Amino acid sequence: MTAAGPLAGVTVVAVEQAVSAPLCTRALGDLGARVIKVEGPDGGDFTRYYDDVVHGLAAHFVWVNRGKESVVLDLKSPQGLEVLHRLLDRADVFVSNLAPGAAARLGIAATDVTARHPDLITMEIDGYGADGPLSHKRAYDLLVQAEAGACAITGLPGAPAKPGPPMADVCTGLYAALSITALLVERGRTGQGRSPATASVSMFDTMTELMGYALTYTRHTGIDQQPVGMGSPAVAPYGAYRTADGHTVVLGTTNDREWQRYARELLGRPDLADDERLATTAGRVAAREALDREIARWCAGRTLDAVQTAADAAGIGNARLNTPGEVLSHPQLAARGRWREIGTPGGPSPALLPPPVLAGYVPPMSAVPALGEHTEAVLRELGLDDVALTAPRDSGAVGEPRAASSGPRRTGPDTGGDGHTSPPRGVPR
Repeated sequence: MTAAGPLAGVTVVAVEQAVSAPLCTRALGDLGARVIKVEGPDGGDFTRYYDDVVHGLAAHFVWVNRGKESVVLDLKSPQGLEVLHRLLDRADVFVSNLAPGAAARLGIAATDVTARHPDLITMEIDGYGADGPLSHKRAYDLLVQAEAGACAITGLPGAPAKPGPPMADVCTGLYAALSITALLVERGRTGQGRSPATASVSMFDTMTELMGYALTYTRHTGIDQQPVGMGSPAVAPYGAYRTADGHTVVLGTTNDREWQRYARELLGRPDLADDERLATTAGRVAAREALDREIARWCAGRTLDAVQTAADAAGIGNARLNTPGEVLSHPQLAARGRWREIGTPGGPSPALLPPPVLAGYVPPMSAVPALGEHTEAVLRELGLDDVALTAPRDSGAVGEPRAASSGPRRTGPDTGGDGHTSPPRGVPR
């Protein structure tokens, strides 16, 4: 029998959209929490419609919204707002990532919510923090990465690039989930916890944290390190090289001892190992271009398999440069049974298990909800009878969603996701 998740019995209510907050709450759900996703009646979370590749739903939405219950509420109506508060009466955690000022205008900012629900843990995810000169700005993943300097150290000199995954969104969501878990642990340990149990995480703070090495280096040297494509400005040799059979192998060394094995055992070049100019990381970084030429020449005369076999024998880190399509059939994922099938409103879809592996616990991997799929069941839990259910539906406050007829009603941000772009459909901006 599978053990219950460590967060079993915890109820999370989320007024969320896009990636950062949905990933936060999905992570909590993966650990056993119940997650009730509140969506607006005019199409819900706009990332449902970024594309339609998963049986009519967007890949973004399917990725971060499995296992949740979708409840449609129009939070600009008194009835809808009151139902939200009734949900919060029974909840342990409230998560939101609305546009700047939207939560306060609705009366669901952290201070408002904890005044009525003093025992509730609240998490507000925003772009730049509650104060400061940029606090009013909308924040999408690309914008925050650019503002934090991440794009300037990615790509090549003169050709900055956005890191492929939405790093600002994802890491903000994970920091938020970590913070919520810490507050739950504190409450369980002390029997009470702090009051009010309010927390917030900004995308900009998260990205500047991830920029820790680059910022520290520049502060103490005055030098903005230039991006080196498939490499690192901190160490060398460390890069990608073409092999004789047309593949790309990534080889790297991160310390002086490894460099000795790299040169002597892998490349068969004791002359390089004995070169005092290359004895330290700083020296090898200065000679990066010359080293890359020698390594590229060596790799070009060997197949990928031969290079990786030799690198493994020498204890040198190596990897194959894979496309997303190649990762789908990656033998490491297959051998470890990392793929599962989840339900979506349009049909089953493969999904990866969450990264944490907990002894005796199998994540639920439940279905992605249809818009408003759980509204009636959840309202009945609150004690609302048929009349109460019908009346708000007629007013548009709760109940049946007004589905978008052909994709989103409103143009969303770039496909990198965002942290707090616009309030859910039906919520005033």
